[in-house]
Amino acid sequence: MTKVYKKTSGNGDIALYLGKRDFTDHVDSVDIVDGVIKVDPANLNGKKVFVYLACAFRYGSEDLDVIGVSFRRDIWIQRVQIYPVTGGSPTLTPMQECLMKKVGEQGYPFSFQMPTDLPCSVSLQPAPNDTGKACGVDFEVKAYIADKADPADEPVKKDTCRLMIRKIQFAPISNKPGPKSDVSKQFMMSDKPMNLEASLEKEIYYHGETITVNVKINNQTNKVVKKIQVSVEQLTNVVLYSSDTYTKAVCTEEFGETVESNGTLEKSFQITPLLANNVEKRGLSVDGRLKDGDTNLASTTLSQGEKEMQGILVSYKVKVNLMAAGGGLLGGLTGSDVTVELPLTLMSPKPAALWIKNLFGSGPTSQSKPWRVGNDH
Repeated sequence: MTKVYKKTSGNGDIALYLGKRDFTDHVDSVDIVDGVIKVDPANLNGKKVFVYLACAFRYGSEDLDVIGVSFRRDIWIQRVQIYPVTGGSPTLTPMQECLMKKVGEQGYPFSFQMPTDLPCSVSLQPAPNDTGKACGVDFEVKAYIADKADPADEPVKKDTCRLMIRKIQFAPISNKPGPKSDVSKQFMMSDKPMNLEASLEKEIYYHGETITVNVKINNQTNKVVKKIQVSVEQLTNVVLYSSDTYTKAVCTEEFGETVESNGTLEKSFQITPLLANNVEKRGLSVDGRLKDGDTNLASTTLSQGEKEMQGILVSYKVKVNLMAAGGGLLGGLTGSDVTVELPLTLMSPKPAALWIKNLFGSGPTSQSKPWRVGNDH
């Protein structure tokens, strides 16, 4: 372990320690959130120390939390009493053993097991001039001093310390053949249809990777295909009080290939959806960030499908659109589109897989670093 994340309360009576802030959702299980709380009981005055892990949906800036109206809704929360200790001594995880050596005798371990039906950390991209914390799904570990686990009044800030964490998913190691879809469209004044088939080379693509879309066109009509448009759309399903889906194009390319009447075309087109090309698009879903560092488009949400999730669920699709028009002077007035859609899985690779790729591509990715303590928010 090269870094410890630490946050101390304003009065210095408690401190929260974590060995990592990214916890992986493996679809059928989630990493245990394990850490240690350092407690100085001298100034507790009979009060207790608790810690909770909460998954919440924030749909308004913290600046708007006025007159008792909160723009944050807890999707899931679990609380544990840390001090005084209740029950027997828990079995320490390897991470907690390392943290306890760092903290000493005043350290008290805690663990949380998240259920598999919680969403991952996702933020909705603010407009360039927006200020404050972005809306989205976040996870928070918070230690606090209080008389009971769920006090009527929020503990004062000096009696609390918190760290934001992320719940993330990585692409499965095995990649399957990509999807294929076709459509046949009949036009007036044409005896035969126009056939469009599109396919992807594989099921899963990594963020920043070029996507190859294979297209086959069999134009048996009297129309001419004037242009081919290939796009990637992000579908954000916000499931809170109701279920609402928002669709935003994250990459659109137009190609000038033409297909004459009774002609055919078989060609591959490349597109690369990048957050860098969508930085001013408000409401776009991006992977949750702990600070104002780099991130990427939100990853596809993987689920077992057994229970409906709440929060933000993300998916993608590739659209191939043919812009067809009739011949002659009136061709532009008789235009029509032929469209086919393909599901797309867009994710980040597992760190080990990325390390191996970089090792054989451009050398090792990192060097060993000394132990250090980071006082992160």
